[in-house]
Amino acid sequence: MGDARRVLHLAPLPLLSAGSRGGHLPRWGRQSPRVPAPRFGGLGLRMNPEEGTDARVQARAIDPARISTARICLPGSKIRPPRHADPTAPRNEDSEREDPFVAFHINKGLVRKYMNSLLIGELSPEQPSFEPTKNKELIHEFRELRATVERMGLMKANPVFFLLYLLHILLLDVAAWLTLWLFGTSLVPFLLCSVLLSIVQAQAGWLQHDFGHLSVFGTSKWNHLLHHFVIGHLKGAPASWWNHLHFQHHAKPNCFRKDPDINMHPFFFALGKVLSVELGKQKKKYMPYNHQHKYFFLIGPPALLPVYFQWYIFYFVIHRKKWVDLAWMITFYVRIFLTYVPLLGLKGFLGLVFMVRFLESNWFVWVTQMNHIPMHIDHDRNMDWVSTQLQATCNVHKSAFNDWFSGHLNFQIEHHLFPTMPRHNYHKVAPLVQSLCAKHGIKYQSKPLFSAFADIVHSLKESGQLWLDAYLHQ
Repeated sequence: MGDARRVLHLAPLPLLSAGSRGGHLPRWGRQSPRVPAPRFGGLGLRMNPEEGTDARVQARAIDPARISTARICLPGSKIRPPRHADPTAPRNEDSEREDPFVAFHINKGLVRKYMNSLLIGELSPEQPSFEPTKNKELIHEFRELRATVERMGLMKANPVFFLLYLLHILLLDVAAWLTLWLFGTSLVPFLLCSVLLSIVQAQAGWLQHDFGHLSVFGTSKWNHLLHHFVIGHLKGAPASWWNHLHFQHHAKPNCFRKDPDINMHPFFFALGKVLSVELGKQKKKYMPYNHQHKYFFLIGPPALLPVYFQWYIFYFVIHRKKWVDLAWMITFYVRIFLTYVPLLGLKGFLGLVFMVRFLESNWFVWVTQMNHIPMHIDHDRNMDWVSTQLQATCNVHKSAFNDWFSGHLNFQIEHHLFPTMPRHNYHKVAPLVQSLCAKHGIKYQSKPLFSAFADIVHSLKESGQLWLDAYLHQ
């Protein structure tokens, strides 16, 4: 990107892991001597935004076959470097300027070493270093903004904040059990216990998100360990599953077939103006989309966790042989089984689990969809990374309740631009991001909480009507 001149040919998951061992690069066997890299013209390296397998980063050519053997993974997942990778390769000073890599990784040196092993050549000098679909000036100023943010210390976490946040989750967890132990298992204590446990699950979900983004500790090792504890032991879900899905979402938010968060299009919902009209013109009707703003209340918030996620996560860890994640998940279910079955019996315990997942699901869906569903949804148009993030996200006004209720994801714009930034600093960088957007004529949206909820329904109604018009008349 920018003035740098290399080309990467990236797999659909274009992210390198910082490793799960604190960023230590393993040693490999004997390496072949380095040879001068060949130069390439542009004919064989043309971009294909529909397939999403290319990304121009700098003027070097990267072999896609090597990428597949190198097991390029998401941050937070383990990686096995290829045998031909050279740990002694010279440092590439420009590589960390590629925005997604800088955004997702806290150990930039390790990423550079992995990328060196995939180098097969360089572009000829006459080849353009910047694509016309990218906003060069915006990218340049965003990089200056990031440098300013780092100098201000906004990428450093306050450990007291996260310690107190974890303690408030643990105290609520204990309070839920004490409610039944002290007041019995009648309807009112049962419902109160369900609400408390739902708060625990929702807030633990926001906290695991912090650890998963490597935004709490300065090394990957401790972030990964606490991520396993919070998502595995406190929530009963696998860290690898979250990593697998969530970083795809961050890499290409609201891009059809690249962001798994919008995979409900087209089988359940018609999302976005462009995709909905396209679906209508193709005369495809998997659901009565013109009524989707109504059935959303039935198959959306109430059903996502208890009907789908609750069971799919077990299939995921067993199918992919994620035994460490499965062990962490088992500790959660053993703990709640031993603490609640003696009080409620087996049937009461199962009812409690379903009620908690039902309440948590409503909370989770409304919060996570309010920042994205009303925004632009389309195929990947090969825009620059900054523009891709800005067109797919919006904010909800800051308040003590909104910050707590959404886990500071009401600052979704800032979170997508700085995913490793500790959440308690989002409000500090927000004015700088607003200024950047204003300078470049980009709309910076922030709205009240309930308006954000309503916009989900309004956008579904609008896209459903667009689908119907195209289906009947185009």
